[in-house]
Amino acid sequence: MSSRESNRTALPELDRDGYLVDAQKWTREVAEILSRREMTQGLSEDHWRVIDFLRQYYLEYEAAPPVRMLARQTGLSLRDLKRLFPNGLARGACRYAGLPMRVLTRYP
Repeated sequence: MSSRESNRTALPELDRDGYLVDAQKWTREVAEILSRREMTQGLSEDHWRVIDFLRQYYLEYEAAPPVRMLARQTGLSLRDLKRLFPNGLARGACRYAGLPMRVLTRYP
């Protein structure tokens, strides 16, 4: 998606910390736009593996998964997760996945 396209796409309502107010408004395009605010290289296949697992888990349990489960289920190490999301899983992965702030009490 070009920067011109992302400028035309209106983001759903965000809270003061940049998280979606309504997790049902999430789309892959929203994730791309949110990530571009902090990452210049865009989302890789590994990023999407994490984001997709977070979405799936959240939609089933209305919670964020434990970090070790996330690593195990995605096949990524904790070091890999830190490299992919240097601002932390809550500020990066969970926000890009559209999880609301209220479910992120376990994430740094």
